[in-house]
Amino acid sequence: MRLLDHSFASPAENLALDEALLDEAEANDSGEVLRLWESPVHFVVLGLSQAIDEHVFLEACAREGVPILRRCSAGGCVLQGPGCLNYSLILRVDRPGCGSIRSSYETILGAMARTLGELGCPAVPAGISDLAVDGAKVSGSAQRRKKSYFLHHGTLLYGMDLALCSRYLKEPADQPAYRASRPHKSFLSNIPVTRQTLSKTVSRTFQHSGLFHLEKSTMGSIVILVSEKYGTANWTKRK
Repeated sequence: MRLLDHSFASPAENLALDEALLDEAEANDSGEVLRLWESPVHFVVLGLSQAIDEHVFLEACAREGVPILRRCSAGGCVLQGPGCLNYSLILRVDRPGCGSIRSSYETILGAMARTLGELGCPAVPAGISDLAVDGAKVSGSAQRRKKSYFLHHGTLLYGMDLALCSRYLKEPADQPAYRASRPHKSFLSNIPVTRQTLSKTVSRTFQHSGLFHLEKSTMGSIVILVSEKYGTANWTKRK
């Protein structure tokens, strides 16, 4: 597995890069990837099939200049920004324990929980795709699967201004049972570690073989995905 630690300033480019890496792996069988990234600006990101007006306080986002985007994977609407480390995995479907959506969540989140435990953070899998500490969500995830490879998005809250979630995100109607109808402010929590420590921990979890850098072909794919998809209102407002 190769490691890419790369964050764009642009929310659209950050989302596009994940999809570009998945497409390249599927087309060229180029191998597994772990990407680490963190947005320097806050933005709202919808799951693939979510209706924007059901999940986002549109006026607050417009008033405060918070962009709203849509990713290529399923899952719920979240706030991205400083204090939220993302790990994006491009994995083979035939990797042990990853043959189905449910089994891959169990495999990946189980590994993450064990590694966070080494930091003194007693995280446990919760719901289908979350990690929680003492009942509070510290990580969420979502996937997009193709024939040979799949993309696993994961978030890790370590220094996010969690009050902003209630400002920009509506309370979801579809909730995991462990949430117990709690609002964002009492449902979410940060992991008390530094970005550097968290990055090293995630990297160790997936035992990467070394760093790599973006190629010109990948950058070209990002430009196309932003111009035709992630940077367009048609994609963001689709249902």
